[in-house]
Amino acid sequence: MAEAVFVPYRDRYLPRVPPEDAARAFCEVVQRRRTVRMFSDRPVSRETIEWLVRAAASAPSGANKQPWRFVCVQDPGIKRRIRLAAEQEEREFYAHRAGPEWLKDLAPLGTDEHKDFLEVAPWLIVVFKLLRGDDGGQVYYINESVGIACGLLLAAAQHAGLATLTHTPSPMGFLSGILERPTHERPFLLIPVGYPADDCTVPEAALRKKPLEQVMVTR
Repeated sequence: MAEAVFVPYRDRYLPRVPPEDAARAFCEVVQRRRTVRMFSDRPVSRETIEWLVRAAASAPSGANKQPWRFVCVQDPGIKRRIRLAAEQEEREFYAHRAGPEWLKDLAPLGTDEHKDFLEVAPWLIVVFKLLRGDDGGQVYYINESVGIACGLLLAAAQHAGLATLTHTPSPMGFLSGILERPTHERPFLLIPVGYPADDCTVPEAALRKKPLEQVMVTR
């Protein structure tokens, strides 16, 4: 068994302001993030997307196995196929799979089976989780690791002035086929990325976040 090797931590990020101010500034950026379903077709450069993925891929993971793949789609034909397949699953969801309580909870958000944003947004980032390593090796804490990476991606996009949506059509197996992914990769999250449309609106209900005292406990 290989022994652990440690190196000095020399590249530590040190903000130029006190930690309280730095934390507040970051919070003010991410608190302005909105889940957007009305995108502009304004282009976003590949370089921008590459930096977002680099940020996401810097996430911690179980045993540092990094069990993720980010498939970045800008081809109109592929986006069209994804939209049609997603809408088919969503029609089944709203008509048959979702129970009355679920539909009631979704009503204030105004969602339905129509997903035109999947074609309008300049990029779709489809996040896959790896059930094993590319070399066949074991991976650990898969959902936790990939979930953290997705959070970093969303925060990085917001920091870059871009809008995002976390889309989870269920089931998502069609993404594996359309994007020709191997069997050890499973779809985890579909994230359209771009600029919001000039006339973009967001549901008022989504702005209501729980106050700090309801989500934080100190002992």
